[in-house]
Amino acid sequence: MTPQVSFRQLQVFVSVARLGTVSAAAEALSLSQSATSQALSDLERQLGVALFERPGRRLCLNDLGRRLLPRAEELLDGLAGFVAAAREPEGELSGVLGISASATVGTYLLPGLAGRFSEAHPAVDLRLRLRNTVEVIHDVLRLQADLGLIEGECREPALVGEPWCEDRLVVVAAPGHALAHGGALDDAALAAAPWILRESGSGTRAVLEQAMQARGLRPEARLELGQHEAIKQAVRAGLGLGCLSELSVAGELERGELVALDTPLSLRRTFSLVWHPDRYRSPLWQAFKVFLVEARPPRERRAGSAPRAG
Repeated sequence: MTPQVSFRQLQVFVSVARLGTVSAAAEALSLSQSATSQALSDLERQLGVALFERPGRRLCLNDLGRRLLPRAEELLDGLAGFVAAAREPEGELSGVLGISASATVGTYLLPGLAGRFSEAHPAVDLRLRLRNTVEVIHDVLRLQADLGLIEGECREPALVGEPWCEDRLVVVAAPGHALAHGGALDDAALAAAPWILRESGSGTRAVLEQAMQARGLRPEARLELGQHEAIKQAVRAGLGLGCLSELSVAGELERGELVALDTPLSLRRTFSLVWHPDRYRSPLWQAFKVFLVEARPPRERRAGSAPRAG
């Protein structure tokens, strides 16, 4: 006999998979925790399989659960589309889209784009999560995000990656730093300088390390900080050199609070879109991806804009 799976059970399954706990899913669905837990237990009992691993209080999808999640999402989306077609103007987008973005993209590009998309589609709920590149990849792999935006190319074979737009990093120093007015930096100066770096797993840090490694160098980390603003403050205080996207230091360079140093390093990179090939790509997902591609910054967004120390 075919198991009688209910709409509510599918809702609970998808919510717990996305949020990680029964309590969070219950709150999102406006259910009691006991009703949510019972619906999940009934679903697994009726299917005759476990869908989650249960380390501590969190619930993590097992391999079968990860395979079934896109199908459950597709079923729910289809029903939501059926209801929406009866209630809403034809073609209006609605629903929830989870987006995980690395720091530079999520801080300096995505908020404005998300705002424009939400203004055009008020029934859409975009949920943005700010992470580093490694964490974004993890979110997408574990089906905890519908779409990821990362710094650099996607090298995870289990995911699909697509180049989105280009970015350029710049080495910066405080105006009073000893290297700020000595002309172009050579390899010896780069190797000897103390650096204020992002944490391991950051795409920004990876670009700097790869560029220096190509010249047989390694940055000497004086501080490791997880936020762009903290790095800028440390650099402004004269604690060392920083390497950040031009997007994040444009204001400081314009105001003269930081100066861009001339270096022989190759510091261009690509921002990429990443997604799981097995994740259900709803009409909302497809519309937002098309919007991102059409609205991406121009290739030479800031060519020649950063004032250089001389």
